[in-house]
Amino acid sequence: MPAASSFDIKRIIRPNILKLEPYRCARDDYSEGILLDANENSYGPVHQARITQSSGGSSLIEAQPDSQQLHRYPDPMGLRVKQRILQLRPSIPSVNNVFLGVGSDEVIDLLVRITCQPGRDSILVTPPTYGMYKVVASINDVGIVKVPLIVEGEDIFQLDVDAVIQSACSDETVKIIWLCSPGNPTGTRLNEADVRRVLESDYRGLVVVDEAYVDFVRADRGESYAKLVAEYPNLFVMQTMSKSFGLAGIRLGIGMGSPELVQYLNNTKAPYSLSTLALDVAKEALSPEGIAKMRQVAASLCQQRDEFLIPELRALPHVAAIIGGNDANFVLCRFVDSNGRVSNEIAKGLYTEMAENRGLVVRYRGGDYGCEGCLRITVGTIEENRVVIDTMRTLLAAIP
Repeated sequence: MPAASSFDIKRIIRPNILKLEPYRCARDDYSEGILLDANENSYGPVHQARITQSSGGSSLIEAQPDSQQLHRYPDPMGLRVKQRILQLRPSIPSVNNVFLGVGSDEVIDLLVRITCQPGRDSILVTPPTYGMYKVVASINDVGIVKVPLIVEGEDIFQLDVDAVIQSACSDETVKIIWLCSPGNPTGTRLNEADVRRVLESDYRGLVVVDEAYVDFVRADRGESYAKLVAEYPNLFVMQTMSKSFGLAGIRLGIGMGSPELVQYLNNTKAPYSLSTLALDVAKEALSPEGIAKMRQVAASLCQQRDEFLIPELRALPHVAAIIGGNDANFVLCRFVDSNGRVSNEIAKGLYTEMAENRGLVVRYRGGDYGCEGCLRITVGTIEENRVVIDTMRTLLAAIP
């Protein structure tokens, strides 16, 4: 593995980040006793305080028990959550290999900020893919190199590996290759042999595998690429609590990579960025009982996807195919007109009518490369899935 064995993280980190002295406070060294270091409110959450008036007219304030310690700043590193992530992904060596961000979007932004010089460097993406890579690059004045996925045949939505490696190796400005697996909107897990080829190529930058939907991948299709983190120092794997754990509202993203890269991310992120409430919920969800429930629910959603939603969609008029690997909690459905031609008009019309007049919102993806005529439909509850099929059957039957 020439690239992995000779990978030098310092070569891709921006010089100002290498020299950065991270924000520190007394709580980094001392966290017990009477804490008067951070200018917190020692009475605790004031909406819970008991306030009475003394005979002299002054207020007497009695602090109430604060079991969640919401009057204290949270653990900046989220250590207890990281410890439980090691139970979820046991191939990760230690908590020093784990980074926590405010959703995956913060992780994406920080990775670009610590590696890419604005106005000079670039990232490589493989359309169709998650749109935030492009948004973050644009915000940070970073270039975008596009190497499309294969969009036809048996290898649909897999990497064009030779093109990815050639483009990345021939352009020294490319600091990050973004690989989305399972992809959004493709719903397809990338082949392990292809991912390893990129990691073992002569490319000297960072390879990021975004695995937001990994818990919906069937066991026979593979497992998380977190298993490769200890093997490849040039690999960084992203995951989230938003999908399989059903916790989009707490905004907690997970990154796993070398301790050196994680330290640069920690140095750069805002202090106390993750709230106590988010960390507490994540810690509970990542308990052995929580992980077991997640896997049960994910299996149920996959069953609904494979045994109801996909076959029912295929039976509808104007549905040409369910495309992609179906490795996520959604399906990508392609529509055609009466002559069998792929139709963005039908897909867009169906999307608009359902959203505006039927109280049913899916996602139009016909504008994405390789997704012409497509809607992306999330696997819902049993009742929600029935509603979407019934509604689409009625609307599509009315189209000549």
